Amino acid sequence: MKKILFTSESVSEGHPDKVCDQISDAILDACLAEDPYSRVACECFTTTNLLVIGGEITTQAQVNYEQIARNVLCQIGYTSDEIGIDGHHCEIKNVIGIQSSDIALGTNKEVGGAGDQGIMFGYASNETEGYMPLPISIAHHLVRYATEKRHSGEFQWARPDMKSQVTVDYTDALHPRIDTILMSIQHDPDFDEKAFKDYIQNVIMQDVVKKYGMNTDYKVLINPTGRFVIGGPHGDTGLTGRKIIVDTYGGSARHGGGAFSGKDPSKVDRSGAYMARYMAKNIVAARLCERIEIQLSYAIGVKEPTSVFVETYGTEKVSKDVILQAIENEFDLTPQGIIDTLQLLRPIYQKTAVYGHFGRGDIDLPWEKLDRVESLKKYL
Repeated sequence: MKKILFTSESVSEGHPDKVCDQISDAILDACLAEDPYSRVACECFTTTNLLVIGGEITTQAQVNYEQIARNVLCQIGYTSDEIGIDGHHCEIKNVIGIQSSDIALGTNKEVGGAGDQGIMFGYASNETEGYMPLPISIAHHLVRYATEKRHSGEFQWARPDMKSQVTVDYTDALHPRIDTILMSIQHDPDFDEKAFKDYIQNVIMQDVVKKYGMNTDYKVLINPTGRFVIGGPHGDTGLTGRKIIVDTYGGSARHGGGAFSGKDPSKVDRSGAYMARYMAKNIVAARLCERIEIQLSYAIGVKEPTSVFVETYGTEKVSKDVILQAIENEFDLTPQGIIDTLQLLRPIYQKTAVYGHFGRGDIDLPWEKLDRVESLKKYL
């Protein structure tokens, strides 16, 4: 019998794409901190010794975009060209414009419509304590833990750029096992390769796996090319919004294609996906089903979603019609309703820009709250 294998990946704060996500969301937070009604669509691009900040921003806030970017780079650990980029001295180009007045016509307070058309998905399952798929949960945990060890100084020779990949064996669906863990971690040129790899396998991997109560006889791959010194923006270009599967469910659920970082909550690509996750998590926690994917769709300038769709994979305890009725009765899916429900006009976004937007046990996020469970139980 062929094994049933599923794989998810994650990346660290030092990955070039995630550098851009964090800068975009740090700029968004700075705008919202002074002007909660800021309209922000901020994109970044980075390569060797260069960062470009672009997009459209309309705000009353006085924000030093360049200084915010340099702060983020240095906090990550990018303080020299040798490591990946020099946050103190790299070239930064600011090409930010203002938001189109045509978009503003449909998203102002009076109209309250969506900031764009689009489809977005939310997902939850009872597979883990955080109601997330197991592979992406472990993948995130690995790079987050490795990064914490790097910042503390305990993880010798490690540099900021890291990736993880976790393959889970679902052949026995009730007793999944880890099949393979892959980690690629940037390192100093003068490192002890054996000690470095031993630490990754025997401390980082083993500590994380034990927290999930999983098997420890998995296959291990560490820096398969043999060397990973050149990393960060010097090793590869980075773009805001290029890690959308890392940001969500690791491929276990479908994705509407819209990125999150750098976008204020009038953009339903972001707020709609957060609301769909919020509904999905509370529905599973209320035991209306064991696993659910919710799709929402919107039209620019229109308040109500153009569609709501649910898939429960045969795990529903009540009919899908009942679940759809519960969604209609219990949740306000207008863009303003979503913003109000989840209190999204706050500077809370930079912390979501790395290690996933969902299932986070390390930070407090409004769409992760289980405060609708009791009201949903009446539909059982």
